[in-house]
Amino acid sequence: MPNPLSKGWKYLMASFDSKIDENADPKVQIQQATQAAKRQHQQITEQAAAVIGNQKQLEMKLDRLLKSQQDHQEQARTALQAADKAAAEGDTAKAQEYNNTAEIFASQLVAVEQQLEETRQLHAQATQNAEQATRQQLESEARLKEQLAQIDQLRAQADQAAMQETATRAMDSMQELRPDGNVPTLDSVREKIERRYADALGAQELTQHSVNDRMAEIASAGTDMKASARLAEIRASMAGGAAGELTEGTGETAEPELVDAEPVEKDETRSEEDRRREYEAADEGMGAAPGVKDAKFRREEAAKQTSDARAEADAAGEGMIPDEPGGDDK
Repeated sequence: MPNPLSKGWKYLMASFDSKIDENADPKVQIQQATQAAKRQHQQITEQAAAVIGNQKQLEMKLDRLLKSQQDHQEQARTALQAADKAAAEGDTAKAQEYNNTAEIFASQLVAVEQQLEETRQLHAQATQNAEQATRQQLESEARLKEQLAQIDQLRAQADQAAMQETATRAMDSMQELRPDGNVPTLDSVREKIERRYADALGAQELTQHSVNDRMAEIASAGTDMKASARLAEIRASMAGGAAGELTEGTGETAEPELVDAEPVEKDETRSEEDRRREYEAADEGMGAAPGVKDAKFRREEAAKQTSDARAEADAAGEGMIPDEPGGDDK
């Protein structure tokens, strides 16, 4: 039967680990992954170094055994040569001693050769292990470089993600900002200014179209018309004086009058030149001089202008302009 306490403990630890992974800082996790990759590469390197060191140690032992083998062979050969020499000289006891010594050297040589054979086998195996360890160390180094490159890329992505999160939070905070109600906005100030300007324009328009302004305009127009009428009278009187002077200069006794003939109708639509021609034609029929005809035309024109000016002044001023003394000079 499963233990509920153990099961609950395992569930609690798994949930705790999950919460840690969710809330962990990516940079901290990247740093942990970097340290783990470096630590793994360091372990592989140390193991490869140990294997290669074992191979080097066996090489040194093999060299030492080879040298010992050569020494024992040389010693055994020397002992045999001495035994043979003593036997040739007839010294049997000495020859036996040399032979015993040669046997000892031979026994040591056999032991050295056995160790040498075992060492050679171990060295061959150690050489293979060293080559394999070297390959693993190189692979681990390449893998570490690749992991470090990925870690740098992950760091850049983590920085970019952090910057994006900061920008997003800043934008959210900017959107949450509301204008201060105690400070007027530009739109409200603009609306207030436009309203005041429009009110001023309306007041100005009402002032321009007031009754007093209209009365002042009518009075000014009446005054202008009165001045025009007076000026027309002065021109008519001046024209009359010039006509008298011309009559005296020509020797005529009296200015001819148009008594029997019907006066030419004054058509407002006709031009001044047409009316001049009509007066000249009428005067020529009566035998008037050219200067008299011209003076008479000017008097008629002045009288017409005076009459028209008075009529316009009376219509504009509603009887505000009084009659000038002296009347019209016909």
